[in-house]
Amino acid sequence: MEVHFFFLQLLTVLLAARVFAEFTVNLGAPSVLGELLAGIFIGPSLLGWVEPDEILKLLAEIGIILLLFEVGLKTDGERLLHSGIKSTIVAVSGFIYPMLLGFSVAYWLFDQSMLVSLFIGGTITATSIGITVRVLEDIKCLQSHEGQVVLGAAVLDDIFGVVLLAILFDFSMSGDISFFNIGKVLLFMGVFFAVAPITAKFIAIYIQRLDDRSEIPGVIPTTIVSLVLFFSWISHILGAPELLGGFAAGLALSRRFFIPFGLSISTHKMCAQCIEEQMKPIIQLFTPIFFVYIGLSLNLREIDWGSPFIWGFSMIFFTVAVIGKMIGPFFLKESILSKWAIGMAMVPRGEIGLIFTELGRISGILNNEIHAGMVIVIVMTTLLPPLVMKWYHANYASHLCD
Repeated sequence: MEVHFFFLQLLTVLLAARVFAEFTVNLGAPSVLGELLAGIFIGPSLLGWVEPDEILKLLAEIGIILLLFEVGLKTDGERLLHSGIKSTIVAVSGFIYPMLLGFSVAYWLFDQSMLVSLFIGGTITATSIGITVRVLEDIKCLQSHEGQVVLGAAVLDDIFGVVLLAILFDFSMSGDISFFNIGKVLLFMGVFFAVAPITAKFIAIYIQRLDDRSEIPGVIPTTIVSLVLFFSWISHILGAPELLGGFAAGLALSRRFFIPFGLSISTHKMCAQCIEEQMKPIIQLFTPIFFVYIGLSLNLREIDWGSPFIWGFSMIFFTVAVIGKMIGPFFLKESILSKWAIGMAMVPRGEIGLIFTELGRISGILNNEIHAGMVIVIVMTTLLPPLVMKWYHANYASHLCD
């Protein structure tokens, strides 16, 4: 590809992502849906202006690593520690039931292979904490009892999702399901999460000192991006997805990161704030490219929309995705209104689900039809629950947020 033509394609991707994101946000939907629609609109599905080539794929991979860095950066380690038994019940059940139901339906009802079924089950497990938090803030329920249970559960849910993603990544690389490999991945991840965050915390101290002494602007974004890329490389060497390194770096550099066993590392609170503020423009630049790339990779023209399979597949797994998340709160000793409120807040999927589907697609495990069906499921579980939550609290459960 000639350089000037790539510049035109990148310009189209960035502008389309922004325009469609603004449009969907104005409609009350998450920006991620707009970015996904932008890829569908400018890609092979409709206009055919941009093709998903290797250069855009590389930029998209940088975007997803930085996205997971942001997820880790916003993870409240103290809340994770003190999330309590209620959040744990909601998180564990919200992870296990969608996974088991999704796998069972794919394996026995749709006669898919075990590996494909695992990817389908994994795709509908993770709650989008970003979308959930945004909706809870909009309806002023973030600080309510139900909001705190949901936040703690969503944090745990993100951790479980990343672990499952690492395991499925290993399956996609080897093309085989091995309990030995599962143990190896879990061991590597345990060591990585034990050592990497502490290492990153010490490195952050020197980054802070360097920033204080340097007369050249840009020390923090340069060093933090370098740290994220280094951790991603280490993660790959250990046999886990590169994005796991981004998550670990973000977790360590978050404002509320703590180290067990009473060990404390004193860092200036403003340093964490500076990292978050100075990294935000870089993250906001690269992350939309990932979601647009998913839309570009989804060629809707190759799908037989007249086939009952795609509609039956999507509707069945949408139902499975909702039911799987709604089960957990009914194990809690709460009012029926609270149980429904917590369950609905756990339903929204988003970026993590799209990461699962994209990993399945690029590894050749999910064909175009199944990949499209799962993207439809993610879109529906991302778009509809926030609207239902707002309606539910406005008409039935407004007192829960008092």
